[in-house]
Formats: sequence, structure tokens, C-alpha cells
Amino acid sequence: MTLALEDIVARCQTALGEHTPVLAVRDVLDELVASPAGLEQALGAVEQGGITTLHRSADLTVLHVAWTPGMTINPHEHQMWAVIGMYGGQEDNAFYRRSPGGLEAAGGRELPAGDVLVLGDDVIHSVANSRRDFAVALHVYGGDFFAVERSEWDFDTFTERPRDIEGTRRLFDEANARWRDERAG
Repeated sequence: MTLALEDIVARCQTALGEHTPVLAVRDVLDELVASPAGLEQALGAVEQGGITTLHRSADLTVLHVAWTPGMTINPHEHQMWAVIGMYGGQEDNAFYRRSPGGLEAAGGRELPAGDVLVLGDDVIHSVANSRRDFAVALHVYGGDFFAVERSEWDFDTFTERPRDIEGTRRLFDEANARWRDERAG
């Protein structure tokens, strides 16, 4: 049976009805990332980095995220649980905790294809793709990812500011332009 976008979203919606939705979503993503070819067929081949919304409602957001090679995104929070299922490349996560000076480092985790990461609603992390291929994943959130006020932090000063989604889109545009130039040159 061929996997379809509607199947991915339906499985995540069904998981919300379980006793512990975040763990049920983790199980769904564990199963999905075990078949990267099926996900690529359902979602399409990745030719540039970006964030594509597959589903958005008050209780669930499903995103298809492709991190461009060489890209790094500022520390940020989600204000809701998240489950990340990698099916191509690798995402490098650095974790932080609030401190009197802004943030302090609190470890990290490499997330290669085939792995799933569960993040609690208070996690602060940054993401980098230090590899030479796209890092491709499903990101599932326990709420409306775009409707919640969240913070991000400057890398140099760890100064907190409101999350800037348009700024994130610009980061993807700049990373894609650098990657195209590098590949062409």
C-alpha cells in the first residue's frame, strides 16, 4: 500500500486520542521513518530547504522540514511538546536552559535518519545541519505551532526576543542561495 499525506496526518490525529499523545505520536513517527522511501514518495523529493505545513489545527501541527546543508537556526522554544522524526540526513540539536544571563548550554543530540526525538513543552534548542545533504524530517507539535507566542535567542548574546517566523524563512532563503551558489561554483 502506498503511503499518502492524508495517511500521515490521520495517524497523528488518531495518536492524539491516546492516553499519552506525545508518546503515541512518537510511535507513529518511529514507524514512518523506518520507511524513508515511502515518506519521500508521499511528500516529494527535497530540492531546497524549507518548512511546509502539512496540517494545522488548534491541537496538532504537522510540518515537513528540510534543513539546507550548512544551515543553523537560533535557539528557540515551542511552548508545546514536539516529536521530530528524521528520514533523511541528520539534524544536530543543541539544548539550552534559561539562566540569569539569558541561556546556558545544556547538552545536545545528533538525530540521524531513522531516529525520533521527543521534546517537552519547555525545551529550548537550536538546530544545525552540518552535513552535505538535506536533513529531512516530520515535525509534529501538540498544538497550533503558528498561533503560540514563543521566544528565540540571539546566538551571540543569548538575548531573548519574540520568535520571528519571517526571520526564519529568510534564514532558509539565505541558506538555499548559499547552497545553490556552492553547488554551481
